[in-house]
Amino acid sequence: MALARVARSGLRRSGGAIGSCISERVSDHKSFLPSLEKFDAQSNLMYLSTIKRVNHMNFWIREIRTTPHYQFRSAEWLVESESEYDEPRYPGLEATKPGEKPRVVVLGTGWAACRFLKGLNTKIYDAVCISPRNHMVFTPLLASTCVGTLEFRSVAEPVTQIQSALATSPNSYFYLASCIGVDTEKHEVYCETISNGGLPNEPYQFKVAYDKLIIAAGAEPLTFGINGVKENAYFLREVSHAQEIRKKLLLNLMLSENPGISEEEKKRLLHCVIIGGGPTGVEFSGELSDFIMRDVQERFSHVKDYIKVTLIEANEILSSFDVGLRQYATNHLTKSGVHLMRGVVREVHPKKIVLSDGTDVPYGLLVWSTGVGPSQFVKSLNLPKSPGGRIGVDECLRVPSVEDVFALGDCAGFLEQTGKPVLPALAQVAERQGKYLVELFNRIGKQDGGKAFSAKEISLGEPFVYRHLGSMASVGRYKALVDLRQSKVINKHFNTLKNTNILNKV
Repeated sequence: MALARVARSGLRRSGGAIGSCISERVSDHKSFLPSLEKFDAQSNLMYLSTIKRVNHMNFWIREIRTTPHYQFRSAEWLVESESEYDEPRYPGLEATKPGEKPRVVVLGTGWAACRFLKGLNTKIYDAVCISPRNHMVFTPLLASTCVGTLEFRSVAEPVTQIQSALATSPNSYFYLASCIGVDTEKHEVYCETISNGGLPNEPYQFKVAYDKLIIAAGAEPLTFGINGVKENAYFLREVSHAQEIRKKLLLNLMLSENPGISEEEKKRLLHCVIIGGGPTGVEFSGELSDFIMRDVQERFSHVKDYIKVTLIEANEILSSFDVGLRQYATNHLTKSGVHLMRGVVREVHPKKIVLSDGTDVPYGLLVWSTGVGPSQFVKSLNLPKSPGGRIGVDECLRVPSVEDVFALGDCAGFLEQTGKPVLPALAQVAERQGKYLVELFNRIGKQDGGKAFSAKEISLGEPFVYRHLGSMASVGRYKALVDLRQSKVINKHFNTLKNTNILNKV
C-alpha cells in the first residue's frame, strides 16, 4: 500500500494590515509535494518546469492591506506513493457541483484583471483571484514615488477593495500564490504558495478547478539577453521596484558625502543612468531632474554639483509621439539638465555599462526601461501564440484551441488569422479589454453559460474593438505632452477621428 499522510486542516491564514515593508529572509525549501511533471505525458498539462524560485516577499509593500481572511479547503495530501507514476493529489478547490455558482479563476492583479474583477456579477459567479501581488498598481505614477513626489500607498489599491467578494463571499477567495501550470482538459490550475516562513509547511503546491479561466498574468521587462541587466539594473514595474530605487538613490547621496571618497567615485555614485527613451524612461528622467533642482540643491549642497542624469536611447525618445512633441521633450529635458545620449547597451557591469561602440558609462544607479515582453509562465503554456510570443486570442479574447480559457492584457495578442494587429502593452488597452470581457461574462452568465463547457451554443456578441484615446508623458516641472493623433477606432468599420496634437501644461 502506498504510504500516505493525511492532513485535514482548514489551513487558514488571516492578516490585518501589512504595516511595514517585509524584509524577513525567505528560505529556499523544496516543496514536499510530488512534482507536477509526473503527470501523464499525454495529458494537456502545461507546466513551467524551469521557473526560478524568487523572494516573493518583494511584492508585499508598506501599508497595503492584504485579504483579511483567505483559506484553502480541507483536502488529502499524498506525500509518498507506491509507484512514481501514480498521479499526485493536491489540496485546493475541487470542481463546482450542480447547483453551485460557476467559478471564475483570474490569474493576475494588473489593469486587465482588476477591471474584470471590479465589474464581475458575484450573484452569478464565484471569483478566485491568484497572484503573487495582493494589490493593483497605478503604473503611470510609479516614477513619482521614486523621488517622494507621491507616497507608495497612493499608487496601490488592495484587490479586495476592488472586488469585496474576494474577502467576504464564502466561496470567493484571493490566494497569494504564483500559477505554475494549467491543465485545460481537467479545467485546473496549479499554484505555489507564497510564504514568509510562518507556515507549518514551507511553500507548497495546490490546485484550483475552474469553470472559466482568465489569464491576465501581465508581462515582464525586456532585457534582450544582455548580460548583467537582471543582476545590476533596477526595473520600474512594481511598488517594490520604486522603493528600491528610492533607497538606492538616497543611499548614494549620503555615501558620497563621506570623507575619503575620491572625486571620480563621487561622480560615479551620483550618476543616474536610465536606459530606454519611452514614456517611463522620460517620466523618470523628468522626476529625477525635479528632485535634483528641488531637494538635492537644498539638502545635499556639498555634492549638488556632482549629481548627473543620463538618458540613453538607441533611436529617438518618445518614438510613438508626434515629431513636434518629441522635439519639445528633447529641448525641455536638456534644459532641465538631463543628458540625452544615443547608444545600444552591449553589457552591464556592477559599476558601469558598456555600449556597442565600446564606450564605458560609469553609474551609481541604473534604471532599465526598454519595454516588456512575455513572461516565462506565458512562454511555458502550450497555447497558440500571437506574433511576439503572447497568448493568441480571437476577436472575443478567447483562446480558440481550448474550452473556457480567455486571455487579456499584456500577456495576450490577436492571432494572425483575425486580421487584427497585436495591441500595444498599455494600461488603457488592458483596462478596456477587462471591461469588455466582464460584460461578456455577465451576459452569458445570465444565459446559464457560466459553467464549464456550457457556452458552446451561446453567442458571445460583438467582437472587441479598441479605441485609442491618446498618449501622455510628463517631462518634469509640471509639464506634460499629450498626443491625440491616434485617437481613432482600430477597425475598418469606424471612421478616423480628427487628428489633434496638444502641448499641455499640467
